[in-house]
Amino acid sequence: MKIGFIGLGTMGRGMAGNLRKAGYEMVLHDLRREAAEPFLDARVCWADTAKQVAADCDVVFTSLPKPEDVEAICYGKDGLDDGFRHGAAWFDLSTNSVELVRSLNARLAERGVDFLDAPVSGGPAGAASGKLAIWVGGSRDVFDRFAAPLTSMADQTRYIGGIGAGSIAKLVHNVASAAITQVLAETMTMGVKAGLDPLDLYEAIRGGALGRMRTFDLIARRWLADRLDPPSFELQLQHKDVKLGMELARSLGVPTRMCNLALDELTEAMNRGWAKRDSQSVLQLQQERAGVKTFAIPIEQIEGIMNRT
Repeated sequence: MKIGFIGLGTMGRGMAGNLRKAGYEMVLHDLRREAAEPFLDARVCWADTAKQVAADCDVVFTSLPKPEDVEAICYGKDGLDDGFRHGAAWFDLSTNSVELVRSLNARLAERGVDFLDAPVSGGPAGAASGKLAIWVGGSRDVFDRFAAPLTSMADQTRYIGGIGAGSIAKLVHNVASAAITQVLAETMTMGVKAGLDPLDLYEAIRGGALGRMRTFDLIARRWLADRLDPPSFELQLQHKDVKLGMELARSLGVPTRMCNLALDELTEAMNRGWAKRDSQSVLQLQQERAGVKTFAIPIEQIEGIMNRT
């Protein structure tokens, strides 16, 4: 089995590295050749175009920032569509539009190519360590056929259903994440403005019923510590994910009042010029409105609480 991998950015480099560790023969491509240099050896080579990757490989994995990038890597000049062989498979690891993945699946099927949406969750650390979830939509037979490389990248690989199912699961997850963090910002600033120390408040609510589920860990290492640069997950990418989720909700006639508010918050933060900051920078809008100063709690104190049983 020869594997193609396109997109060696924040997430892609970790996943490609784990495929390399598993011993697969690979062909890599990225906008920047230097991104691939650390991986190249006797079994891992570089391709100048996406077309060459598709022509040389049995299966291709892509990890790209936006739906437009996925569409371009397929149908652009020297794209994947120009190189795929009959019987090849393509797993898109990006967080994508449900409409686009279904369109790609239908169009490529006419050529005998299997397209599956396979978004991931776990962040850069999970991509590097393999403690990652991959949610796959598309053909069950193709999922089973390529289970080995999938499990080389992630400790939780799950077939969700037909094409688009993986993307729906990821959008549900990320929209919920955005909405929950916004609610946490509102309630935390309320407590601090009422006179509580932010670290004491955080430790208290983390011990409550919801806190015991570790939901509150979401805001600890970034927002509470005021460590928003460099980003773990860029604001512009969360904005894209929530926007896609809201488009899906509208298409289904599902009311999403709180989640639409979360999207409005993300849009306002984008308009501040924070696109490339960490996604939790959006929570600073609530601090401004509440008249609460940045917390900037030392990370050692936060880690001490999080490491307690």
